[in-house]
Amino acid sequence: MKKLSILALTTSLLLAVQSAPKPQNNDLAEVIATGQKASQLLLKTLGGNLKKHLKKGGPADALEFCAMRAAELTAKVDNELGKNVSIKRVTLKSRNPANEAQGDERAVLEALEKLKQNSVLLPKELVEKTKDGYKYYKPLVINKPVCLKCHGQNIDPKLQAKIKSIYPTDKAIGYKMGDLRGAIVVEIKK
Repeated sequence: MKKLSILALTTSLLLAVQSAPKPQNNDLAEVIATGQKASQLLLKTLGGNLKKHLKKGGPADALEFCAMRAAELTAKVDNELGKNVSIKRVTLKSRNPANEAQGDERAVLEALEKLKQNSVLLPKELVEKTKDGYKYYKPLVINKPVCLKCHGQNIDPKLQAKIKSIYPTDKAIGYKMGDLRGAIVVEIKK
């Protein structure tokens, strides 16, 4: 019963956030603008590099890039954002254990996953009030077929072997188009 009422509450809140007009609260508007800017910077940085590696050497080269540089580039973007803003990627099905969602972030992703499983359209963003400020969430959905080359259900066996050699505890497979992959989380201290 408790899980059902939490799901119902979460669904109501997410739907309210999704359909809410632009916030009147200046703090909230600033948090959303900061979250959007930070998440776009990370997506552009990682996505641009990933695209280059896919073009250069296909999925195997892109996998090498992710394994060797994605965490470093995420840390670089995090550093560029300043001392009161931090950014990271989280997921329920991690390839790199450092990206495994924990605590409240895990609860948010689980709620988003339940909504997705119930055919609810996910919001483009969520904002959570924390004791130190806010957390901005940008849900990441599998929306390009190329993503399925490394994260899908029918991964080339040679590529699958390479994934397992780099990430022995990999759980980031089995996705289909439209599945929730995880989220970018931007923490903004006030």
